[in-house]
Amino acid sequence: MKIAIFNDSTLGIVQNDKIYDVTDLVSWDRKYPQQSLLTLMNDYSEIKGKLEANLTTERAQDLVDVKLNPPVPKAGKIVAAPVNYYLHQDEMNEQFNNAEFTIENLGFFLKAPSSVIGPDDTIKLPFKDRRTDHEAELAFIVGKQAKDVPASEAHKYIFGYFGLMDITVRGKEDRPWRKSFDTFTPIGPWIVTADELDKPNEVDLNLWVNEEKRQEANTRDLIYDCYKFFEAASHVMTLEPGDILTTGTPQGVGPITEGDIVSLQIERVGRFKVSVEYK
Repeated sequence: MKIAIFNDSTLGIVQNDKIYDVTDLVSWDRKYPQQSLLTLMNDYSEIKGKLEANLTTERAQDLVDVKLNPPVPKAGKIVAAPVNYYLHQDEMNEQFNNAEFTIENLGFFLKAPSSVIGPDDTIKLPFKDRRTDHEAELAFIVGKQAKDVPASEAHKYIFGYFGLMDITVRGKEDRPWRKSFDTFTPIGPWIVTADELDKPNEVDLNLWVNEEKRQEANTRDLIYDCYKFFEAASHVMTLEPGDILTTGTPQGVGPITEGDIVSLQIERVGRFKVSVEYK
């Protein structure tokens, strides 16, 4: 199931080119979409059948006629994997004179939840004299509290998946500083529930800047796949429902500037785009 939040924090289910307003079928409060999402995740197994049975014509709108919001409105925390594709690891180590960047050495870092934006929103670049890059990633939302969860059990704790762009100012500051500016975490276009995306470690992802394809990879090339990264993060901290984990970017990272349109597509998840301008 593809779960979207749109317009005035209305809850929708996406099928093909339609979105179905199901707000009245669940405990959903437009004033508190994050809390409502947590309730929906907790109740999902019980309400899934009801939602599927009520995707009727009178509830439908054309997807192109609505404004999609971030599918996770206000995450508790964003836990991000650095240098987690083999070719990107090579790319980074070559760029920084064989610095031996590895996810094993670096662990993970946190991004500010306030940096999240949604489809068709705008990245605001804070500096005209510093390079800022795009990074395409597959991300997921934690569905229930987790601590010390082994990789073999991680799938039971992941509610669903979506695309994420980890926008990054290059420089010597720590990663959380360079990656946490407002608008630096576009996510979307919706959450694809884990029961629909049953093999997240075997999906293609592609990123374009305007018409130029910059990044192309498959999640089978992850060093720590989704489940292994979940294990690593939950070993350090308790993961709470609504937290976002993002799995790192492949090779092909490059700069963006004002006027660019950045598009991310993930197989079996969806595609969305954002624009770029100076703050």
